[in-house]
Amino acid sequence: MFKKVVATCLAFVMITGGSTAVLAKDNGAKNEDKKVEIHLTFDDLQSAEWAIRYIASLASKRVFDGYEDGTFKPHNTVSRIEAITAAVRLMGLRSQAESASAMNTKLNFKDANQIPSWAVGYVAVALENDLFSENDDSVQPQKSGDRLWATTLLVKALKLEAQAKAKMNTTLSFKDAKQIPAGSVGYIAVAIEKGLVDGFEDNTFRPNQSVTRAELAALLDRTGGQLPDQGNNTLTGTITKVVANNTLSIKSSGTTSAYSLHPDVFIYRNGAKVNASALQAGDEVKIRTFNNQVVFIEVTKAVQSILYSGTVSAAVSNNTLTLTKAGATSTLALHPDVVVYRNGMKVNVYDLKIGDEINIRTSDNKVIYIEVTRSVVPVSSSGTVSLAVSSNVLRLTKSGVATEYVLHPDVVIYRNGVKVNASALLVGDEVNVRTSDNKVIFIEVTQTAQAITNSGTVTAVVNNNVLKLQKSGVPYELPLHPDVIVYRNGLKVNASELKVGDEVNIQTSENKVIYIEVTKMVQAITNKGTVSAVVSNNELKLTNSGVITTFTLHPNVVVYRNGKKVKASDLKAGDEVDIRTSDNKVIYIEVTKMIDADQPFELLGTLKGTTLNAQGGLATISIVQTIDGKEQTTIYTVSTGVTVSGNLSLFTEGHLIQLNGKNKVVTAIIVK
Repeated sequence: MFKKVVATCLAFVMITGGSTAVLAKDNGAKNEDKKVEIHLTFDDLQSAEWAIRYIASLASKRVFDGYEDGTFKPHNTVSRIEAITAAVRLMGLRSQAESASAMNTKLNFKDANQIPSWAVGYVAVALENDLFSENDDSVQPQKSGDRLWATTLLVKALKLEAQAKAKMNTTLSFKDAKQIPAGSVGYIAVAIEKGLVDGFEDNTFRPNQSVTRAELAALLDRTGGQLPDQGNNTLTGTITKVVANNTLSIKSSGTTSAYSLHPDVFIYRNGAKVNASALQAGDEVKIRTFNNQVVFIEVTKAVQSILYSGTVSAAVSNNTLTLTKAGATSTLALHPDVVVYRNGMKVNVYDLKIGDEINIRTSDNKVIYIEVTRSVVPVSSSGTVSLAVSSNVLRLTKSGVATEYVLHPDVVIYRNGVKVNASALLVGDEVNVRTSDNKVIFIEVTQTAQAITNSGTVTAVVNNNVLKLQKSGVPYELPLHPDVIVYRNGLKVNASELKVGDEVNIQTSENKVIYIEVTKMVQAITNKGTVSAVVSNNELKLTNSGVITTFTLHPNVVVYRNGKKVKASDLKAGDEVDIRTSDNKVIYIEVTKMIDADQPFELLGTLKGTTLNAQGGLATISIVQTIDGKEQTTIYTVSTGVTVSGNLSLFTEGHLIQLNGKNKVVTAIIVK
């Protein structure tokens, strides 16, 4: 009864002040689907389109979820606890992991106190299923999972450890194979054999490279494809008719059933995400349901639709397409969701022009797809880019004559074989262009401009969009182009990630840097010790083996304490730390053991928000305190045995409360 009262009075607090979770958690082993929301589409996958199918597949199985703000953050690195949780869910063991017995397991790892309370059951189940090695004495839950570790974890999830051990003497062909420990070779060999993972284009494996959320989604989905589908919400069958009234009809094991589609249903057909209207009778599919609605559809074998070709002989009218072929003219009805591509762009059906040669596909006697194979007399031209694109205008010079062209909003541009934005065109590029209705719809760079190249050593972090370099003892500065491309350690990064001492090659155009490649990274010096005094005058004092050393902090030093990014002033005497320095300045500090880790606390503040655990009890609580004249919000983990006293009706956002506890875990809440 108490939990029900608390959950009711905290509903408003959770809506206005709840925290965001990387892995959504449901309400326990007996929870029904209807009690949990599911999200299959996210707002930030434009830069990771290759992974959309994997992400949606995993989200439909509630293995790997997004964030509460509607994003997935595909390029964020994955922590070990996230990967372990996802692997356990993939194995169909979520209910077991979120059972009361599993979540109350006393773990024997050295860092058991660092494992979030909601994840204890997952770690316990992972142990039971041999996802850890016998000599693992710590989980390191917040540490980024690298490619080697994640690959090994998923091979174990497939119960292929015996095969891996039998392949320990395999010779791997990667250029960096020596970086893979001998005891891990068999796991990589099995993963490659099973198609879970492969190398990079430069024939490296990069075992120590952190895995992003998008990359883990791909690994998990490939692994899941070799595990039996868990639960009764997955089935296969053949579509018996096109989708109508948001209903999908499937014949499976001789029985035809109708299913309602979720508003955000994810459909994957012929290597692309499509609308429900693209599904055709005869398609063989795998579907997943949630709350009695279809949330994910994958066409495993597409039916061969009827194909026609011909020439458009009349403007589209009354939803009718008129075609002529070999002197015979026919009219065809258009499907309401017909898809039309012209010059590589998706257009409206009414953009078709008389004389366009097209291929079409039909289903149920209606045209569902149109591709213009040859546009009617498109105006084409060529020339040399003589001015950077500005105000959506392209200037070309040919035979000494300059001509300006207006770009279509959906113009398609290819440079060096890659689709790019107009801002990537450089003065001096030789191009072919195609126009329609006096607007450029397609640009292909036939010969790229020879950009001015240079090299040097980075002498300062990028600031005010300026790159500072030194070469042969001579310093110089260059402004960065707004769309500058930077590669460091084989990865595309932001300019802010360049480090003092990095050796780089650069390319410029019109005196702005458009491309940077780090040819030799600065090797940061690492150190460790115990903080012997609070930070003062931008200096950190460490004691190691009885010797005190003073370090100067870089202005942009990054500090992590208790898994959170903090200020250097938050370090406490007695904290044990690892540090990295560059140019004799500390650029990174991580507290490996806090001095106050086991000390009890008693705090007063106003309630900001709470979250609930899988059993409906309090999982976390956040309070607002005024420190040094500034409001500061802090989130604390709540013990499963927490006691709450005082007037519960006042347990609302903004009301004064007292938190008592130890090791940042709240054991008592007093409503003032």
